[in-house]
Amino acid sequence: MLNTEHKENENSSRASAQVERAQRLVIQIKEEIAKSVVGQKTVIHNLLLCLIAGGHVLLDGVPGLAKTLIIRSISQIFGASFKRIQFTPDLLPADLIGTMVYRQQTGEFLPRKGPIFTNVVLADEINRAPAKVQSAMLEAMEERQVTIGDFSYPLPDPFFVMATQNPIEQEGTYPLPEAELDRFMMKLLVHYPTESEELAILYRMSGDEVAELQKIVDKKEILSLQHLLAQITLDERIAQYIVSLIIMTRPSPENMTTFARFVEFGASPRATIALARGARAQAMMKGRTYVLPEDVKEIAKHVLRHRIVLSYEAEAEQLSADEILDKIITSVAVP
Repeated sequence: MLNTEHKENENSSRASAQVERAQRLVIQIKEEIAKSVVGQKTVIHNLLLCLIAGGHVLLDGVPGLAKTLIIRSISQIFGASFKRIQFTPDLLPADLIGTMVYRQQTGEFLPRKGPIFTNVVLADEINRAPAKVQSAMLEAMEERQVTIGDFSYPLPDPFFVMATQNPIEQEGTYPLPEAELDRFMMKLLVHYPTESEELAILYRMSGDEVAELQKIVDKKEILSLQHLLAQITLDERIAQYIVSLIIMTRPSPENMTTFARFVEFGASPRATIALARGARAQAMMKGRTYVLPEDVKEIAKHVLRHRIVLSYEAEAEQLSADEILDKIITSVAVP
């Protein structure tokens, strides 16, 4: 019995030390990113959270808000392979995942892998590509593999998709299907900088010096951070709280008197998994080995805003997804 308790204490101490190291690492990464990106601290924090949690991110914001710069900066700091794919209406699935090429010398077809075979993929203006290209991302984002011809090929590990879209331009764009949206762990809204931040941007961009970011972590360390999530305690009451939040987004006879009447289709079980994993990552980034309700509440809107389809009643009352989620989060009792 004593040996068992001693072993548990050792494991707990080891986990605490690893989490403290992870927290210091995250702070160091944020400081390095700040050398090239002014402001956008919330976006950067949640991008790192998704990277640690092994999830993909959709950045939504008008042009010129440093979305691409943030993603490129993160890839440089992690020393990971990086590819930028400009999504356009004439893009083909083969341009993304690759195709079979005939080799005349041997008389056989060989796979020619596309740019998606990399650690960090920047899918720039993803909503400009038609549905056949967007659907080519589904297997890659969920199964972490790509099928070319008759064979499936695994993607590099870690594999991280960061997509951007412009919310104000509708001409020449194709709305992302719900199946693809559900594969993004978070949808982050990139806002305008504050007045002081914009002044800092002006001064920084007026000079000729370009910030050179240092590589801080490698791919093995990213994977170790992802494995560390399993050691973050998720209490049964927190798990029930997460499930209650998800259930409240779904229309049902029990929920029709609540805010769920504003939702045509609610969040899927994939959202439950993403919210739990994201809460663990949030706790770890704060230096804790256990999840608090605040960890869940702080990321809930980022995880859910793109996973609910609003009803006609919500549109009639001019309610946004975030406003409805605020009401749902407030209505669910915190353990």
